[in-house]
Amino acid sequence: MTDPTDSTESTNPPDPSGATEPNNTGNNSETGETDSELPRDMTLRRPDGGESEESPVRRPDGGTTVLEDDRDADLDRGPLQQWVASSISHPERAYRAMFYVAAIFFLFTTLFPFYWLLMVALTPEGQLQDIVFTPNGFNPGAFVEVFEVIPFHIYMFNSFVIALASTIVVLVIASLAGYAFGRLEFPGRTPLMLLVLVISFFPPAAFFIPLNDLFNTSFAILEPVTGDGTLYNTPFALVTPLSAIFMPLAIFILTTFYSQIPDGLEDAARVEGTTRLGALFRVIIPLSAPGVATAGVLTFIAVYNEFFFSFLMTDGQPENWAPILDGILAYQGQYQVLYNLMAAASILGVIPVAILVVIAQEKIVSGLTAGALKE
Repeated sequence: MTDPTDSTESTNPPDPSGATEPNNTGNNSETGETDSELPRDMTLRRPDGGESEESPVRRPDGGTTVLEDDRDADLDRGPLQQWVASSISHPERAYRAMFYVAAIFFLFTTLFPFYWLLMVALTPEGQLQDIVFTPNGFNPGAFVEVFEVIPFHIYMFNSFVIALASTIVVLVIASLAGYAFGRLEFPGRTPLMLLVLVISFFPPAAFFIPLNDLFNTSFAILEPVTGDGTLYNTPFALVTPLSAIFMPLAIFILTTFYSQIPDGLEDAARVEGTTRLGALFRVIIPLSAPGVATAGVLTFIAVYNEFFFSFLMTDGQPENWAPILDGILAYQGQYQVLYNLMAAASILGVIPVAILVVIAQEKIVSGLTAGALKE
């Protein structure tokens, strides 16, 4: 009689077909070793032939699964997908790349015209058609010749004086208006401020016909100053309209700065016996130096480079206060255009403005970014 507790007897019925189930723990027919004794290869083969060791994960059925390496996933991605994944994991690299791309783009678009002007200026007359990216020849004497053909220095002086006079007028009037709009309370302040800004939206050409008639009309009161009583071919014909055109922007900038000065500083100056004008010029304007510098530099550059009123309010002669753009156009003759001298004159005309911007760049940046951060 067989003992039912005998562990050697199989509890499974035999297969009717007579086939035997392979035993996983049996001997290997080739090596003579059992499968349980065989070492497992934990090395993950990559498509490029390399190896990557990973820790196995035990499955519920007793088997093992090797985790896929992240580098294998990268091999299946395209260059764009890999760059996007790298940008997500390291965003500072993407920001740096975007900054370099934008900087190179703006430097190229800004500096290339000046580079081309320099190439044209250094190329001798008659060889300009062969310029590629280097000058066809070398003629630095063009920068001296511009003063010999015409009195170009007088044109530069006229533009400098007109721009300086317009800037002074704008800053004085805009400071008074900015103080009124920024620090005083009076009825209709907001609508009046909007009206001032709306005036700047009109194109300059809309004012030319009435101003031209006015400046060509003889006034007896002006005869001691202008001789014929008209403002045509005088600096007043340029300073007056240009100051009015660029006044609203300066008023807006100075109003913003003057309104941020604490009232206690002005009250302290008033207690010491200073008038409102004294407090404005002794306390408020020095404390608003970035805003004043920004308004002044922007006005100077705009008036210095202005062409419309400068071309129509003068006859183009240097003795009649013709500005620098009339001097550049003077190199165009009836039968010949001296392009190399025009390019050299353009470069020389930019130098005063470039020096001004370099000197006042810190004030300009702080003035334009004032109020961007909340303190």
